[in-house]
Amino acid sequence: MLNYRISLIALGMLSATQAIANDQAASKGFVEDSSLNVLLRNAYMNRDYKDGNPDKVEWGQAAIGTFSSGFTQGTVGVGVDAFGLYALRLDGGKGRTGAQGIDFFKKGDSGNAADDLSKAGAAVKFRLSSTTLTYGDQMPALPVLSYDNSRLLPESYTGTLITSKEIKGLELNAGRFTAESRKSAEGRDSGGLKSINVLGGSYQFTEQFKAAVYASDVEDVLKKQYLNANYVFPIDKDQSLTLDFNGYRTKLEDSYVRDSGATGDDNKIWSLAATFATGPHSFTIAHQRSTGDSNLGYAYGGYQRGQGRVGDGGNTIYLANSYWSDFNAEDERSWQLGYGLDFGTFGVPGLSYNFAYVRGDNITTSTSEGGTEREIFNQFKYVVQSGPAKDLSVKLRSSILRVSQKSSEYNVSGNEVRVFVDYPINIF
Repeated sequence: MLNYRISLIALGMLSATQAIANDQAASKGFVEDSSLNVLLRNAYMNRDYKDGNPDKVEWGQAAIGTFSSGFTQGTVGVGVDAFGLYALRLDGGKGRTGAQGIDFFKKGDSGNAADDLSKAGAAVKFRLSSTTLTYGDQMPALPVLSYDNSRLLPESYTGTLITSKEIKGLELNAGRFTAESRKSAEGRDSGGLKSINVLGGSYQFTEQFKAAVYASDVEDVLKKQYLNANYVFPIDKDQSLTLDFNGYRTKLEDSYVRDSGATGDDNKIWSLAATFATGPHSFTIAHQRSTGDSNLGYAYGGYQRGQGRVGDGGNTIYLANSYWSDFNAEDERSWQLGYGLDFGTFGVPGLSYNFAYVRGDNITTSTSEGGTEREIFNQFKYVVQSGPAKDLSVKLRSSILRVSQKSSEYNVSGNEVRVFVDYPINIF
């Protein structure tokens, strides 16, 4: 049924909408609008687990090349997107690799991580007016299917995605993907996904108010719906209050519940964040709540083979209280106090700092109720503003996570450190 709805919406986007915008009319050509970029990334993650669990660490160097052509001129433009990825392991051998949450290099049958990995992908794209159809290997960034680019290499998906921007402020998306490439493994279909259908859109109602609605159907796993509403209240020249609501409803398939050993099939999770910005400072208060009868809580991302996850992208959690912990356990309620500082006002442009304290309670597991967890998050980021190293960024992030004994079935205590150095190079 979802396939039928996607087909109808795609047809409507391509033929029934009277074009208000027309990006294709402004096309300069396949070569003229082309770009080639390379991102050099050095990434290090260390997790010092508590309660007797072995520590995990991975360190690697990556090169991520992306090419995007322009569209040929004419009524229907044709173009090509492509990427090539390579990663070299610098640390994280047998015994130190294998943390599901780090996942730079997948462990082989021998128990050792690969010394390096490489892969490539390409997609062909067609544009009519301001509607684009892309088929092939892609990195979708939608609330119900969002690839993970927060590790050494990014995830990617193979399939078809239609994106329409015919009406100013309105973006519609419809797609179907049939393969998932794990970020830590080679191959186009290393994630175990059968298929996922996605449908939805966002609309900028006014300069201050934007909303989005999306849905997805992961074959034999789950159906998911997402809702977002974001409103910015201008207060003064350099002051504003932003309210951001995000919510998911997930329904697991009966066969997946049975095969995965889950209890229950329903989860609802939402967050509401209020951020007051004044000059270089920002102050955030957020509340997040998970309800439903599924002991998986809010299920997302990961890989179906051997991990019991769902395969819809490692960043498919557009919620306020997602740091090292996602605070997404069954029945969990969490609160956040956050602070951000832009050092540009103090003469250090490009330097920023973010802090968050999140506490969750009321966690339910198969053996207990009323569990708690808490996290202290700190991050410094510096982006070079000029010179030969312009746009090079250094990000230092740490988290201190403590989980109560009652919640040990859901999560584990530890200290985490991440160091990422990204150097983007624009070839043309």
